[in-house]
Amino acid sequence: MPPRKPHARRPGSRPAQRPAPEPPTRGPVEVAITRLGGRGDGLAEWQGHRLYVPQTLVGDRLMVKFGAHRGDGWEGVPVSLLAEGPGRAEPPCPHFGSCGGCVAQHMDDATYATWKLEALTTVLGRCGLLGDGVTLHPMARTEPAQRRRAVMNAVRRGSRVWLGFNEAHSHRLVDLSACAVLAPPLTALIAPLREALTPLLADGQSVDVALTLLDDGVDIVLEGLAAPDLRTLEHLAGFAQAQDLARLSWRARDGQPAEPVALRRSGLLGFGDVTVSPAPGAFLQASRQAESALVAAVLGGIGPATAVADLFAGSGTFTFPLAAHLSPAGHVHAVEGDPAAFAALSGGSRQTQGRVTAERRDLFRDPLVPFDLDRFQAVVFDPPRAGAQAQAAQLAASAVPRVVGVSCNPLSFARDAQMLIDGGYRLTDILPVDQFLWSAHMELVGWFQR
Repeated sequence: MPPRKPHARRPGSRPAQRPAPEPPTRGPVEVAITRLGGRGDGLAEWQGHRLYVPQTLVGDRLMVKFGAHRGDGWEGVPVSLLAEGPGRAEPPCPHFGSCGGCVAQHMDDATYATWKLEALTTVLGRCGLLGDGVTLHPMARTEPAQRRRAVMNAVRRGSRVWLGFNEAHSHRLVDLSACAVLAPPLTALIAPLREALTPLLADGQSVDVALTLLDDGVDIVLEGLAAPDLRTLEHLAGFAQAQDLARLSWRARDGQPAEPVALRRSGLLGFGDVTVSPAPGAFLQASRQAESALVAAVLGGIGPATAVADLFAGSGTFTFPLAAHLSPAGHVHAVEGDPAAFAALSGGSRQTQGRVTAERRDLFRDPLVPFDLDRFQAVVFDPPRAGAQAQAAQLAASAVPRVVGVSCNPLSFARDAQMLIDGGYRLTDILPVDQFLWSAHMELVGWFQR
């Protein structure tokens, strides 16, 4: 008997979706917050159902309604506060509670620092990475108004443009008037940007606005903008002039090269004793404070090396400080796959009198193998959030004495770290870096020794 064919759907039809589960009760219930979750919500239980209640602290008692189903529980919608637990602070931003950029402004400093570190150690502890012999260093902190890179969304609604970030767990946009984490030169552009974009967008049209504070001014990339005509280009060039921007560019969609509108200055950034010109909208560490902490941790982890590989090097965040740190006979080999980042990296390498070489290579598909790696005394790798699984496997099989891993995702770091440990490395030190203030995100640096 031939096997039955799967039921065919009509072309263009969508598969049937399961209806959203019904909450266990419609009315408000009384709960007590017993701990804080990794995303900053307070956790409570009601008759075996878990509730995630935003802007609450351990010890709070309150009435909540069941909201949307979320993972293994439900969103708890606060109705009234019955008793307040310790550790609460007045949020410094008027948009806290609606804007999804920050989740922890309601915590005082000590409560916030404890929550942030416990969220990290919970992940690393579950993965067995905090055993004897591993030193967990004090968390490096970032102060308010230090963030130099952000992507906002702008959408025209009627006669005006809304500009800001989305609400938590939502696509609804919050129209910002202030931001407690952005560097002041970026905050100062919110109102002028709103005014400049109003005549360019049709009702309902939206664009992403990537802002980066470089050493010689602000770099802006407008993404999602249709090919501008002469009148639009003149309008944007006038805006760049009026706001003294370093650079203003546009592109139709993510992944395309940015097209210049106004290049009033080079767009420069200093790494160590080298100055590079990163591509418009290029990745860089979100704040100078955090970058300094990460660089110091990387330099501390390489030991007495004279030949170092910097993998996923970007525009040279670690490459050029490493070159300055090594002896005059030292050498850094930097590897990066993104063509725009590699162009900046390559340009900076020419300022180092041969101390830095740059190689363009996709380390996800074509990682350095032990034959390539074994000539180095230390290797630094700083991959995107997905981690460096393929490259970590090759490092685990190499004879490199020291490896330093930098990560913005503790889960992928834990996976890559376990591969190194299984290959004969020992994790000796972890430095947490709170780069994204009042958010659930955490950076870390790990030192490994064979």
